[in-house]
Amino acid sequence: MLIDVLSLFPDYFDSPLRVSMLQRALSRGLLEVNCHNIRDFGQGRHNKVDDRPFGGGPGMVMMPGPIVESIRSVRKENSRVIYMSPQGSMLTASKCRKMAEESHLILLCGHYEGIDQRVFKEIDEEISIGPYVLTSGLPAAAVFIDAVARFVPGVLGNEDSHKQDSFEEGDNFDCPHYTKPRVFEEDPVPEVLYSGHQANIDQWRRAEAKQKEALVKSIRHTHVASM
Repeated sequence: MLIDVLSLFPDYFDSPLRVSMLQRALSRGLLEVNCHNIRDFGQGRHNKVDDRPFGGGPGMVMMPGPIVESIRSVRKENSRVIYMSPQGSMLTASKCRKMAEESHLILLCGHYEGIDQRVFKEIDEEISIGPYVLTSGLPAAAVFIDAVARFVPGVLGNEDSHKQDSFEEGDNFDCPHYTKPRVFEEDPVPEVLYSGHQANIDQWRRAEAKQKEALVKSIRHTHVASM
């Protein structure tokens, strides 16, 4: 998979791409991520990329010219352009799986008050990582890359890992996990987990996950009702 990231601060991605799973995926050639500076396409001798909004209002708006030129500089016939936006469709496990089937993704990171509306003719989809506003689209793009990369064949050491993850099959929760030692500060591991009876283990894990899901949904409902 090839991912081109367009932003005003491409150095932001140096650290996330140099550690753990993403670093291994890049070194093995399973994933290629190129980060581009939209300012390289800025206007005038100062490479201007933003200006005051027409109609007044606070902040600055990213100008259409530099963004459109940066998109077109990396767009291919099979490219899909994604704008990281709090107003987009929610990033879910199923959407990550679908995105991982694409051969080329272009991620556009917004800055300031956002982008000129005329840029949207170049965009295929808006995606959000949550109903909140960040200082820029940079963290959202980093989350997107990490979440999608897990579904690229060969990236995970165990290809079945993501199948057991939370939310892989809808709004499902993960079960509790334990490892050595069997007793930690007088808190023991449930006996069923080292019983050797896989059917009982699977049943216990499902029950614990359902119990956690019910608890979290109850808390969410109480929070919404109190608003």
